[in-house]
Amino acid sequence: MVEVYPSQVRESQVHTRNLSVSHGSESVIVNVDLDVRQGEFVSIVGLSGSGKTTLLNALAGFLPSSGEIQVPGRIGVVFQDYSVFPWLTVYENIAFGLKDFRRPDEDEIVRRHLKLIQMEAQADKFPAELSGGQVQRVSIARALAPNPDVIFMDEPYGALDRYTREKMQEWLLEIWTEDQKTVLFITHDIEEAVFLSDRVLVLSDGRIDQEFQVDLARPRTEDLKFSSRFIELKKRVLEQLRKI
Repeated sequence: MVEVYPSQVRESQVHTRNLSVSHGSESVIVNVDLDVRQGEFVSIVGLSGSGKTTLLNALAGFLPSSGEIQVPGRIGVVFQDYSVFPWLTVYENIAFGLKDFRRPDEDEIVRRHLKLIQMEAQADKFPAELSGGQVQRVSIARALAPNPDVIFMDEPYGALDRYTREKMQEWLLEIWTEDQKTVLFITHDIEEAVFLSDRVLVLSDGRIDQEFQVDLARPRTEDLKFSSRFIELKKRVLEQLRKI
């Protein structure tokens, strides 16, 4: 196995300084400083109400905020609630993300992403004819098709059963290894965060409370979850959450 660890010298693609978000008089995100390097996979965990989704929405430009935010011009966003159009086929959903770019090679791009998500045979099916895991694959492919610099993912597997979730985790890592996109991933599942990530950030009351480097070799498989180092990292993150 080739051991691959994240570079410590890659340029930052997501950068914030003193980022704050308020809902009325309530401060939801408070002076967050964040740097996510190019090609890095970073997960954010936290208790319900800690501000995880608000932080992601502010970074994506969906919410007003104060402070400094620097993100690339092209971002892809994947939500938990299967952000696909039910009246479009799998092919049409993936192609939809390309409409703003008027690409002459649109069909080639869509076909490549159908192959990437292993759904070439389902190209003409509608979301209602697919499983939850398949629908979420389509959602991810649609986010990937325009070739974004950064992908924001907000608990994309939260609605899936455990078995499907684990399969989707492995599949996502295969895609990430191939494209090396910068990913910021929100989850409440500590095991998922450690398995996927180069770093895990713990968010508490709108602030980054702690950061954990995940010094586990890639590529990663399910067997890794039974290793002593994986269990130790998972325990450390859990203990930090229990202190909150």
